[in-house]
Amino acid sequence: MLLIPAIDLKDGKCVRLRQGDMEDETIFSEDPVEVAARWVEAGARRLHLVDLNGAFAGEPKNAGIVHEICKAFPDLPVQIGGGIRSEETIETYLDAGVRYVIVGTKAVQESHFVPEICAEFPTHIIVGLDAKDGKVATDGWSKLSKHDVIDMAKHFEEDGVEAIIYTDISRDGMMKGVNVEATVKLAQAINIPVIASGGITNMDDIKALAAVEDEGIMGAITGRAIYEGTLNLKEAQAWADTVGKRA
Repeated sequence: MLLIPAIDLKDGKCVRLRQGDMEDETIFSEDPVEVAARWVEAGARRLHLVDLNGAFAGEPKNAGIVHEICKAFPDLPVQIGGGIRSEETIETYLDAGVRYVIVGTKAVQESHFVPEICAEFPTHIIVGLDAKDGKVATDGWSKLSKHDVIDMAKHFEEDGVEAIIYTDISRDGMMKGVNVEATVKLAQAINIPVIASGGITNMDDIKALAAVEDEGIMGAITGRAIYEGTLNLKEAQAWADTVGKRA
């Protein structure tokens, strides 16, 4: 199971939010490229970038930093989400060296978008489903839809996406533990990989996810825990590699 460090970009800085609230931020670094280097040195085999400004604006706002990180680590798979709502944006990111683009709001709001971009950019599209009480949220989590997470995931699997990133909004940035039950339920319902996100606090969460890895959980995105030190990325990834589900 991959542990994927999150680098959330806001106004050119690396920050973390609580439950997606742009007014409730913690600034962890003024230099996101240096942060990326720190996680690569600790053994990260993929990075998860989020353009927070872009998620609310509906277009990229921190693309320059994303390009810098990709240039600094050309062999490292990078996935980026936030404000990706056009084929032009996807193409620009992929040309810059991004491996996977994550679409969320537009994927939910416009049914034709995902099959079109999967056909145009095969093997590069991931859908992020951010949910609260089983319903999908959009627009930087500011709006709650009536769409059921599992139904939407099945739909996107048919469209040809590579994976689903599932975030429990109520847990994100709150250090309350990952929602293993909901993540497993989603993974069991589809045949493409699920990446868990939101609430990972310490090794207990990594062990809980590793125990159900066979259900289709390929990785876990971690943010605040590795920045605040309740989870050691290097130790956790080494454990997942050598012990993992045998524990």
